Amino acid sequence: MKFSGNGRWLLACAVSIALVLGASGCGNGTIGYLWVLAGKSSSNTVGNVITAYKIDDNTGNLTEVVGSPFTAGSGGSPVYSVVVPGGRYLYTLNQLEPKASVVLYSVGGDGVLAAQQTTGTVGATPVWFDLGGTYLYVLDQVSPAVNAQGKAPACTSPTQPKNTAPCGSVEVFSVDSTTGLLTPVLNNSIKVNNVATTYFPVGPNPSRIKVVGGSVVVLNGDDTVTIFGQGAGGQLTTSANSLQILDQSASTNFTSMTTGGNFLYLTDGTHNLINQYTVTNGVLQPGQGSPYTNVVSNTTPVWTLTATDGSSSYLYVLNSGSSVANQGSGNISVFSVGSADGRLTPLAGLNGQYTTGATPVCMVNDPSNKYVYTSNADGTVTGFQRRQGVGDLQALRRGSQFTANGKPTCLVTSGITS
Repeated sequence: MKFSGNGRWLLACAVSIALVLGASGCGNGTIGYLWVLAGKSSSNTVGNVITAYKIDDNTGNLTEVVGSPFTAGSGGSPVYSVVVPGGRYLYTLNQLEPKASVVLYSVGGDGVLAAQQTTGTVGATPVWFDLGGTYLYVLDQVSPAVNAQGKAPACTSPTQPKNTAPCGSVEVFSVDSTTGLLTPVLNNSIKVNNVATTYFPVGPNPSRIKVVGGSVVVLNGDDTVTIFGQGAGGQLTTSANSLQILDQSASTNFTSMTTGGNFLYLTDGTHNLINQYTVTNGVLQPGQGSPYTNVVSNTTPVWTLTATDGSSSYLYVLNSGSSVANQGSGNISVFSVGSADGRLTPLAGLNGQYTTGATPVCMVNDPSNKYVYTSNADGTVTGFQRRQGVGDLQALRRGSQFTANGKPTCLVTSGITS
């Protein structure tokens, strides 16, 4: 069959349209990247690495990036990671061997990581960090302060008068917006021999740090929080309300801390509860109805994340331990979040039936807010699809379990870099 000039033009257009529609419908586009950290200790002889994946836009499927896994820097044992807005740089917090450090990576095409800078931390036992504006805040369990005998003094605690643990500390770094390089910020309010210190003290045995509502909130091990204001030049400022008691009995075991807007959520592993607070002008106020009982019993909540679809918001609670119906696996609880007061309401449906791999430790949502992933200590990553405007979870169409290198500690996602 022969076509006229117009016929050939129409055929070419039809083929082009079909190709475009086919490309958009096949789901092979990458919407972002996911990186999984593996600590030094490993169940399958691989450790101190970062596994990188491409996230499929249409299916949520994970495909490992060429060149992955990447070495997690000379610090060893990465435990947590954050990505700067825009996705150009990624930081990992590394513990031990030979020295604790923060490692900066540039993010290249297809999520490839290239180490750019390793910065030793002033404390020897860093446990967490967070980005806020152009500053990176590193939390350490033991501050460098020493007494006349050269030992770390015991930290004064309002809930534990006989506490013998030393105070923790926060180290602040300014982040270069062009290169991502870190520069330490000196604490001008505390000087030793007329020299500014390189850290800001907090309570004993701190475990988490979050930037929320213009404040830097540190969760201490004695059931208190230390709340700083963000001053000029990266200075952390204190006020009369900087130290607040969460539980006078000090009987809780706070296992995670996350934020959603001006709301702060803490999970209590001892009592299987979710505590909700508002943060206003550096003051925590318990939400009405808080604490909330986790809808999955006989389990330990270890992580939370928030997600928003237009005017609807949801809180996802990652539980480590077995429910009756799913022996050996972790699972996820889902709550809707009140837009005005942050009140939590259990989502009707299969709460606790959203099963993960064994011993889940960390959870993220992807940049498009369509998928949720957990890293599990059994060497796997579990993926789910979120139903927009409904909030519940569904299995990914091409399989929800993915193998990671080593024994995962945490994971982080980013959109496509510009």
